[in-house]
Amino acid sequence: MAVSERITTPFGATSTAAEVLDGVDLTGRRAVVTGGASGIGVETARALAGRGAEVTIAVRDLAAGERTVAEIVATTGNKQVLAAPLDLLDRPSIAAFVAGWSGPLHILVNNAGMMASPLGRTAEGWEQQFATNHLGHFALATGLHPALAAAGGARVVSVSSAAHRRSPVVFDDIHFQHRAYDPWLAYGQSKTANVLFAVEATRRWAGDGILVNALHPGGIRTNLQRYVSEEELDRLRGTNGRAVVWKTTEQGAATSALLAGSPLVEGIGARFFEDCNEALPFVPGALTGVAAYALDPEAAERLWTVSVDTLAI
Repeated sequence: MAVSERITTPFGATSTAAEVLDGVDLTGRRAVVTGGASGIGVETARALAGRGAEVTIAVRDLAAGERTVAEIVATTGNKQVLAAPLDLLDRPSIAAFVAGWSGPLHILVNNAGMMASPLGRTAEGWEQQFATNHLGHFALATGLHPALAAAGGARVVSVSSAAHRRSPVVFDDIHFQHRAYDPWLAYGQSKTANVLFAVEATRRWAGDGILVNALHPGGIRTNLQRYVSEEELDRLRGTNGRAVVWKTTEQGAATSALLAGSPLVEGIGARFFEDCNEALPFVPGALTGVAAYALDPEAAERLWTVSVDTLAI
């Protein structure tokens, strides 16, 4: 099999979501951004709305969502911005969102997430980070598949993290039933799952015109880090004596916006991006790159089967 050419763009780590979509016309496109009321979700939604897309932000806190909608409408002038309730840990909530959607869906940005939280379990007994970051989004995307297929050229964006390099998906004990719980290993495997989803969903859905890519947004100070101490954050970012460098939320949303709406990545799927370019393979000691296990097609297919069985869909 031929090696695919690496995708690069004129944009980089300091580019903003607005910049990567400058001049792009998304009029007539419909988008859903999960977790769109905080952090980079807001700026992803704003960038899409700013280019004319109809944007629905899917949020747990509907009041916060409505406030965000009003702010995005005020800054973009686009009145086609909506908020809808969605709790990724609650299967009836996901089912209700899917049932309430009508018509085509051109862009789905799976952005919401939990990071390095203390051990928590869903009513089903699933570890909460894996349940939120992967299983909830898996249920949402598969539920919305007919709407995505109806769009004729839909894009799904899976927001992963460099932390995927902390752990592959440990299929023998995904939910920490038998091994000691580690919040970073749990987060890491959930972020690996986000990449594997992009690989297998593209394989399964490309024939329906649906392409899926994953990304690392960079280090951004948002509510996502509410379980992580300042010291731990600085330790994580200050590697090899380098100064801690944080992106703004506008910069952190750039790669999501690029994959959601830019013509520069038209026809591209099953890839992992960072800083608005396709990531290079990870090598030990590097601060960037994608782990080989996150792009492994056999692991991707296995995860899909496990996810379907887990959700009984």
